[in-house]
Order: sequence, then C-alpha cells, then structure tokens
Amino acid sequence: MQFRKATKNDIPKIVALIADDELGKKREVFKDPLPEQYLNAFEKINLDANNELIVVENEDLEVIGTLQLTFIQYLTYQGGIRAQIEAVRIRKDQRGVGLGKIMFKWAIERAKTKNAHLIQLTTDKQRPEAIKFYKNLGFKATHEGMKLHF
Repeated sequence: MQFRKATKNDIPKIVALIADDELGKKREVFKDPLPEQYLNAFEKINLDANNELIVVENEDLEVIGTLQLTFIQYLTYQGGIRAQIEAVRIRKDQRGVGLGKIMFKWAIERAKTKNAHLIQLTTDKQRPEAIKFYKNLGFKATHEGMKLHF
C-alpha cells in the first residue's frame, strides 16, 4: 500500500469515491467528462502548501482510498497548527478490512510531522457508522459544529 499526493489524473477516481455513497450521490456530479469545477478545485488545492489531497494505492497501483489534509495556522493554542481531515473515502470492495485505520494512522503521523497539535474532522450526523469508527479511533465529540449553506 502506498500513500501519495494526488495528481490531475487521479481526480476522476477521487470524485468516483466521494460520490459513491448515499450522501455523496446527492451532492456530487460524477460523469464523463468530469465537470470542470473538480479540476479547478484540484488546481487550487495543489497550489496551496497547506492542503494535501492524498490517494492510497494498492500493490497494483489502483486508487483504493483518498483523504484531504488541511493545515490551519491560527493564533489560539499559542499560534498552533491544527490539521483538518476531510473527504476520507475507501473503494467499496476495500471497506471493512482495516484500511480506514491505516489511513487515519498515516494522517495522524503526517499531521505530527507538520507540527500540528491536534487533528480534527467533521462528519455528517447521518453517518452513524462513521461516527462510531471515529470514536473507536479515539476522536471525541468535544464541540458542536454548525454550518450555513449559501
């Protein structure tokens, strides 16, 4: 298994992963050709030193997982850095075999190498299995998150 930064060629595979669940099907547009907004977003992510879009490949170099890490510099915690993990997805045929734990272990170690003092995530309340998984990894629901969609 290999972790690496995503390339432009990976974007269709990544979008397929994020669109492959009940919530993703409602908000993503996975088709060929891929809508330009995904490629534009990738370019911005790729140019930002505080963002890392990661793919996980198996021994056959197939993309089987993805995640995005964002490193947020802020003034609180004495000018600390926090890592935000988003869009963690695993290919359907690879779920339930421990890949998620491996991906989170990798992400946590990566955050430590960037001197982050914590790693955080948000998850939709409609994903009870994901919430249980994160709690089993040691994540705690210490804050109430809120959103305002435009």
